[in-house]
Amino acid sequence: MQILRTPDERFAALPDFPYTPRYDLITDAASNKLRIACIDEGPAQAAPVLLMHGEPSWSFLYRRIIARLAAQGHRAVAPDLVGFGRSDKPAAVTDYTYERHVAWMTSWLIASDLRDITLFCQDWGGLIGLRLVAAFPDRFARVIVANTGLPEGSGASEALRNWVAFSQTVPEFPVGDIVNMGTARELSAAEKAAYNAPFPEESYKAGARAFPPLIPVTPQHASVAENKAAWKILERFDKPFLTAFSDQDPISKGGENVFQQRVPGARNRKHVTITGGSHFLQEDKPDEIAALINEFVTN
Repeated sequence: MQILRTPDERFAALPDFPYTPRYDLITDAASNKLRIACIDEGPAQAAPVLLMHGEPSWSFLYRRIIARLAAQGHRAVAPDLVGFGRSDKPAAVTDYTYERHVAWMTSWLIASDLRDITLFCQDWGGLIGLRLVAAFPDRFARVIVANTGLPEGSGASEALRNWVAFSQTVPEFPVGDIVNMGTARELSAAEKAAYNAPFPEESYKAGARAFPPLIPVTPQHASVAENKAAWKILERFDKPFLTAFSDQDPISKGGENVFQQRVPGARNRKHVTITGGSHFLQEDKPDEIAALINEFVTN
């Protein structure tokens, strides 16, 4: 496996992102050594709030939420998935599978030894993060899901089908513009440049290219069986579980219902709709999300 590493100078002078990353080296089942980057801010002794990003973003997505959580006394932990941000990037699209992503982040979670975790996850951060919850339910104290899912091969919306088709046919994968298209507000040029920063050229974008077709939306997809097994665990998860989907995301519209119906910890709970947020609601409503997390943890 050829592994690329984005030069540090690509991350100089990022707007509102003064954080120094922590790095963990993991070894996967094929003996590949991969460096995973993570922002870890706030009191080290505080219970961690694990902020998991998706496609094609990175921990920069959580920059304002990290600052607010740390100021409120929380430990904000925001890793970059393999293939994204400052983390190492296998160079071939075929290097990436759903199960490898889960295994890579499992190794990272064990190496980090996080416990009493509050998970906030969006997009692929949920597809991977919820698998971690199912694998290690004792490590997680509570969960907030936002604009995400855990598909079992039961179909896809038209918006998702269009996104998959676009991702596989566009000649250059325009990361900053993609994130901008998924926000209700217009990102600044500096913000779009920050989303482009991890990817000096197209060879670094294999992970971003790989993600959309990996979503297990048909019975023939890989990882359907693994997600079904994870759901069996989640259907017994009775710790606090909150949905906080936004009102302007065509990709995940209505996705909160399955969690509210199937997860015991989500029942009889006052769930939240993030008004005025699009797919990347962290960009649109960071103050509201930080306040929501703080209230969920402290009450």
